[in-house]
Amino acid sequence: MSSTNTTERNSAQTTKGPARRWRDIALLGLLFAFVIAGLVGLAVATGWEETKHQLMQLTLSQIVILLALSLVNYLFRGARWHLFSNRLGLSTTLIQDLRHFLGGFAMSVTPGRVGELIRMRWLKRETGWAVERTAPLVLMDRASDLAAMALILAGGIALSAGGIKMAMPVALLALAAAFVATRPKLLAACVTLLYRTIGKFPRLMARVRSAARSLTVFSSGPIMAAALALGLIGWVAEGYAFHLLLMWMGADIGFAKAIAIFTFSTLAGGLTGAPGGVGGAEAAMVALLSLEGIPLDVSIPATAVIRLTTLWFAILIGVAVFPMAERISQKAATA
Repeated sequence: MSSTNTTERNSAQTTKGPARRWRDIALLGLLFAFVIAGLVGLAVATGWEETKHQLMQLTLSQIVILLALSLVNYLFRGARWHLFSNRLGLSTTLIQDLRHFLGGFAMSVTPGRVGELIRMRWLKRETGWAVERTAPLVLMDRASDLAAMALILAGGIALSAGGIKMAMPVALLALAAAFVATRPKLLAACVTLLYRTIGKFPRLMARVRSAARSLTVFSSGPIMAAALALGLIGWVAEGYAFHLLLMWMGADIGFAKAIAIFTFSTLAGGLTGAPGGVGGAEAAMVALLSLEGIPLDVSIPATAVIRLTTLWFAILIGVAVFPMAERISQKAATA
């Protein structure tokens, strides 16, 4: 009877897997359509011909450069994931970790990017490690991104003429979140306080506390420095791509200002909790560029292009890698 139940459960999970994946892809397409519709609507309202003219000015080689800089971001952050994996004690290879990291981008469309936890399932299948043991990887990855982006934003504000309203509070908030997420005792205490306040999800809270206590393995100075350096290089590469794009469109506002706007918009979009920060990031970017005196017929196509070559390019890579990561992990589990 137990064997029959197990077989039925595995069959149900197998059936749900493709259905869930198609649901996420449908949601991705819907979000993409909404964003494009909104940007097209703005473009039409402000003069479609001018916007079209700006887009047509970009050459194939320039698009390739933008995509290459985004790829630098993904690969350096993937190398950081590998660094954390090995530090945790996993015997995974660089190729294996890159497959997991890039494949997880397919789930960036989920609210709060919680779908990226699929990486934990792949690791469990291939290494046998329970999700509770690999959960610190997710915490460190998010914390490292927050720390790197907060430093970039603060540096961009300091080096650019004038400031971005609310940018420094956002940078400080990101740094504070990164600090808490990388301090095992402090994070565990915060989780305990949260549980006492809401009194719900005891099993989930217990797992998070267990994961928090596992963070001590990452507290080495050289490890944290290497992780921060990899994150800084990755996010600066995408910020530089935004700077190049604005220059090519005849709206050079300086590297420091450009990277500050790009980083602030990305963080602001993430704070909305929307999948991939869609909507919030685009609105913030267009608004901040407009405050710099850049007309909408430039800021709108610039925003559309940079989001296509960063967020949507990452999701496209994820969609391409996801089936391979799923197939390899399933083979490892059955073996």
